[in-house]
Amino acid sequence: MDKKTVETLASCADQYMAYETDQVMTWCGGCGNYGIQNALKRALVLEKIKPRDTLMCFDVGCNGNGSDKIDCYTIHGLHGRVLPLAAGAKIANPKLTVIASAGDGATFSEGVSHLVHAIRSDYPVVFLHHDNQNYALTTGQASSTTPVGCHKTATPDGVVTENLNPLAMVLGLSPSFVAQTFSADVDHMTKIFQEALHHKGFSFVQILQSCPTYNRETSDAWYSEHVFDVEKEKHDVEDIWAARKIVENPKKLPLGILYRNPQKKNFLDSVLHRDHLKTTLTEEVRHTDISKFLEKIS
Repeated sequence: MDKKTVETLASCADQYMAYETDQVMTWCGGCGNYGIQNALKRALVLEKIKPRDTLMCFDVGCNGNGSDKIDCYTIHGLHGRVLPLAAGAKIANPKLTVIASAGDGATFSEGVSHLVHAIRSDYPVVFLHHDNQNYALTTGQASSTTPVGCHKTATPDGVVTENLNPLAMVLGLSPSFVAQTFSADVDHMTKIFQEALHHKGFSFVQILQSCPTYNRETSDAWYSEHVFDVEKEKHDVEDIWAARKIVENPKKLPLGILYRNPQKKNFLDSVLHRDHLKTTLTEEVRHTDISKFLEKIS
């Protein structure tokens, strides 16, 4: 992190602490969630986004255990259903910064259809995909991103089904923003989260997350040996074919913004019948007396 950013964060310590709660952290020692939440708080402070203007939507899983550990508006939703929850909240109140958080199981198994349509509709939501390649909260079962051959609690002989490549799948759905970062690099995550917060459409951020308890095959050390910064490769972030090519190698993992399409209209900008309105849906809610209607149908 550059000196100027460090000085900015130091001068905003009270704003950072405004996101802190008195809840005890319950993640395993060395879990990537510590770094992820730290980076997210940094990004929000650096972007001058206040807790009262922030909604965090959490899915079920280890990441969801962070729902009471960040002091802003939070909702802990149903397994695999965090994206429709976040999209609904953003549509109802576009003034909010809405961030959704879910793991690889919730995203690419239970909730894969919701991901497809969130990308298709380009809802203006930041989505943090925590990919630790297993269902860690339920003691380490294989997920749809667990590589072939990995030994998990429910697959002791090793996973035999080909794993999904999240980035390749997302890039095949005409997204407007795709990035990848690494849970052990708080500075890089902070930078990527800031870029995602700037984006006006659906921001898909893949986080290569370590799980020291149930996934020791891809540890922080393993990731450190296999990641590279696309910025140093002079990658063209507006070339989707270059992005698709760069995510094909499972042992050479790109970090940074992989693709961005600033021309794509997000969902809210596409809803033309509300162009003349200055109010949000939440501001339009009114009390209606339905007693006469109930009398009529009773």
